[in-house]
Amino acid sequence: MSTTQTATELPVETYLGQLCRRAFGHRGLMFGIVVLGVVIFAAIFAPLLSAHDPYQQDLLARMKPPFWMEGSDLAHPLGTDFLGRDYLARLLYGARISLFIGIVAASISCVIGTTLGVAAGYFGGRVDLVVTFLVNVRLAMPVVLVSLAVVAILGGSLNMVVGVLGLLLWDRFAVVMRASVMQVRGLEYVNAAKSIGCSTLRIVLSEIMPNIVNNLIVVMTLEMAHAILLEAALSFLGLGVQPPTPSWGLMISEGKQMLLFEPWMIAIPGACLFALVLAINLLGDGLRDITAPENRG
Repeated sequence: MSTTQTATELPVETYLGQLCRRAFGHRGLMFGIVVLGVVIFAAIFAPLLSAHDPYQQDLLARMKPPFWMEGSDLAHPLGTDFLGRDYLARLLYGARISLFIGIVAASISCVIGTTLGVAAGYFGGRVDLVVTFLVNVRLAMPVVLVSLAVVAILGGSLNMVVGVLGLLLWDRFAVVMRASVMQVRGLEYVNAAKSIGCSTLRIVLSEIMPNIVNNLIVVMTLEMAHAILLEAALSFLGLGVQPPTPSWGLMISEGKQMLLFEPWMIAIPGACLFALVLAINLLGDGLRDITAPENRG
C-alpha cells in the first residue's frame, strides 16, 4: 500500500475503530442490539424454530399451559390458545407483523416528515410557515382517534394499518429536522459550499444531512416503537390486524378474557412487546450517543 493510500485511509480506519469501541462500551446500545437481533432472528427463522402452523387449530389440545406450569405439553412449549393453536408459533410469526409495521410505517413517516422539515429549516420564510401550519394541523389530530376512525370506516387490515400509521406519524420527523437544519444552515461549511456554487440538493445531501443524521436515527427508532405500540393497541381493540393473522396485540386481546384464570396468555406476548419496544428505544439512544458530532475524532 502506498503512502498516499495510508494517509487517506488512516483517518477513516481510526474513526471506525473509535466508533466500534464506543459501541461495545455502551451497555444500552449492546442490550438493544442483542434483543432486537434475537427478535429479527426469530422472525426470519420462525418456520425452523417451530414445527407448528400458527393458523392450525386443534380443539383437543386447547388451553395447554406453558412448560413451567403443571399440565403442560412438550409438543407446545409455550402452550396453546383457546382454539388449540400453538402459542410459540403465533408468537414467532407475530414478530414478523410487528417488525414489518414498525419499519414500513416509520419509513413512510420518515420520508414525509424529513422532506418537509429539511425544506422548512433550509429555506425558511413562506416555506417554513406552510410546513409549520401543516405540523400544527397534524398535531391537532389525535393519532389514536384518527386511526380508529379511519380503520373503522375503511376496514382493518395489515396494509391499512401500515398506511394509516405511516401518514400520521411524520410530525416528529418534521419538527426535529426543521430545528436541526436551522442550527447548521448558517455554519461555515454550508456557506463555503454555497460560495463555490454547489446546488441546493448537493448542499442538503452532502453538507447538512450527514451532520443531522444522528437526530434522524433517534426519531426513526422512536417512531418505529410508537408504530408497533399503536398497532398493538388497534389490534387489542379489534380494529387493527384481523384474525387469524398472528399479532402480539391481537394475542393480548384474545387472552384478556382469561386474564384471571390464565394470565400467561397476556404475559407472554406483553413481555415480548415490552422487550421489543425497549430494545428499539435503547438502540436509537445508543446510536445517537456514539454518532454525535461532538464525539467524532
